[in-house]
Amino acid sequence: MATSMNHLFITIFLMAAYTAIAETNMLQDLCVADLSNDPAKVTPEDFYFIGLANAAATTNSSMGSAVTGANVEKIPGLNMMGVSISRIDYAPGGLNPPHFHPRASEAIFVLEGRLFVGFVTTSGKLISKHLNKGDVFVFPKALLHFQQNPNTATASVIAAFDSQLPGTQVVGPALFGANPPIPDDLLAKAFQLGPQEIQKIKGKFQPKK
Repeated sequence: MATSMNHLFITIFLMAAYTAIAETNMLQDLCVADLSNDPAKVTPEDFYFIGLANAAATTNSSMGSAVTGANVEKIPGLNMMGVSISRIDYAPGGLNPPHFHPRASEAIFVLEGRLFVGFVTTSGKLISKHLNKGDVFVFPKALLHFQQNPNTATASVIAAFDSQLPGTQVVGPALFGANPPIPDDLLAKAFQLGPQEIQKIKGKFQPKK
């Protein structure tokens, strides 16, 4: 009887340990604990953010879009909650270029305007759709996706994430604007281009001096 109980205990323990490991998910690139955290110092402002109320300026963006994030960096109270939201505004013809969020799935709700959106599966299939005001579309976690405003009127969405800090990697800057840079011969082979073409592309993503 004791042996059976021991086996049952070990089985339950291993299942609990496996579940804990399976549910562990990175919340951000790094996580340095703030040991000075004092609950007595928590205020309503730690859970409040007004930054999504108005459209952001898109004129300073080469892509004609602007993302305003309401994540744990803006709302400290989101820490350990596993959620965040953003507002994305698009000028006429604006584009939120191909990118992915390594730590989150994303759902967008169209506030104004119309959009063309899509994501690419790991088998290379494009899943895309034209959206209207009031529509919702979901981008699976870590898959490459985009939003485009092909119209003459502005557009905006609210995006919800299942991470306090989803992280964003835009394809062009990540590959051609990395610091230190990715070697030209590597990129040339990967994209089947010549070294001069790679240098020309890199020139578009290097920081302005």
